[in-house]
Amino acid sequence: MVEVRGVFGVRHPDDPEPVESTKVVAARLLAGVGVALSLFVGGVIPAFIALVLARQAEADIRASEGFLLGGSRLASIRRLAWIAIGISAAVVVAALLFWVLELARTAGGPSYDGSVAVSG
Repeated sequence: MVEVRGVFGVRHPDDPEPVESTKVVAARLLAGVGVALSLFVGGVIPAFIALVLARQAEADIRASEGFLLGGSRLASIRRLAWIAIGISAAVVVAALLFWVLELARTAGGPSYDGSVAVSG
């Protein structure tokens, strides 16, 4: 019997090789989609899903005792997802600000376009 020493001690030769967590891969993809769609405010949903998957992947990686990889990428995935959420929030705030300024600009004017006949 050949003993293979890993990070956590002796591995059995029939144990599978360590692989990257599929949740890490999915979270990375969703965080990228979130950033790409963040200007259209549609990036919030994939970014939130990426954050949830990153949390689940972290728990899975810790429980796997070294058989799942990808823990080093979780910080950058979370950062990217929060950037997508921040850009989307900034777009919403800018749109609301523009709308309020447009309301303020037209305030005090007539509530009709001037083509209405007013009888006095």
